[in-house]
Amino acid sequence: MNIQLTDRIKQNARSFSKGQRLIAKYIEEHYDKVAFMTASKLGTTVGVSESTVVRFATEIGYSGYPALQQAMQEMIRNRLTSVQRLEITSSNIPLDRLLDSSLDQDIDIIRRTKENISHETFYDAADALTKAKKVYIIGAGSSLAIATFLAHYLSLIFDSVQLINATSEAQILQQMVHIGQEDALIGISFPRYSKKAVKALKYASDRGASVVAITDSKLSPLAAYAQHVLLAKSDMVSFVDSLVGPLALINALIVTIAIKKKAEVSKTLCDLENIWDEYGVYEKVEDKSDDR
Repeated sequence: MNIQLTDRIKQNARSFSKGQRLIAKYIEEHYDKVAFMTASKLGTTVGVSESTVVRFATEIGYSGYPALQQAMQEMIRNRLTSVQRLEITSSNIPLDRLLDSSLDQDIDIIRRTKENISHETFYDAADALTKAKKVYIIGAGSSLAIATFLAHYLSLIFDSVQLINATSEAQILQQMVHIGQEDALIGISFPRYSKKAVKALKYASDRGASVVAITDSKLSPLAAYAQHVLLAKSDMVSFVDSLVGPLALINALIVTIAIKKKAEVSKTLCDLENIWDEYGVYEKVEDKSDDR
């Protein structure tokens, strides 16, 4: 179990009420289950009221039960298999609540990402990327989707953007063989962290490139090789990693860089609009809302 959480429980154990002692014991023995229980369900399970559960969380130094639950979730994310994640969701969330639960969780993820992001670090990273001659991007597993999204839009801003095909370590390094001090690498990975992404960041750092890590914690292995660490929350929704937080952060990064390079980007977009019109790339949709 999380060392910090264990210490908090031990430090406050003497002041616990009988009900709080029951909660502490259950958490120590079943923290993997508690991480996905509501305060009400935890109270029912151990035989105490929901308010007792909430008071327990504040008693050991958290802002409330959600903060305690989040601490447990972050701690176990690297340890759970996909099958275990699916089973936990099935056991804790009724089928008819899955839609609301998933959307509510995503809203909370974006809120917490906004609250925890360092503005200074964000704008420093944007400055470093703006100055880069070539931008490399790597994202493995589910992070590949948002890495591809990022590469698509950055290719409208920079002359040279390369989305690294994270197949094997040898191929990754082969694609990065020319990276140097004038270039930048953006690495994206969340629990369970990609070893390939970590090695790519290390290689780029060793070559003197500017390295930006988009991850969930300063304890992430990516952070060790990045000059700029952009933190975004990424929680589990069953066996799926919710990436709305990282995607929202990436959207902000794209817009910020585009504004910093506004003159160049405007010309590129004007040229593209002309090409799209000339070659009929997109279907034109007529507004028929006023038709009678």
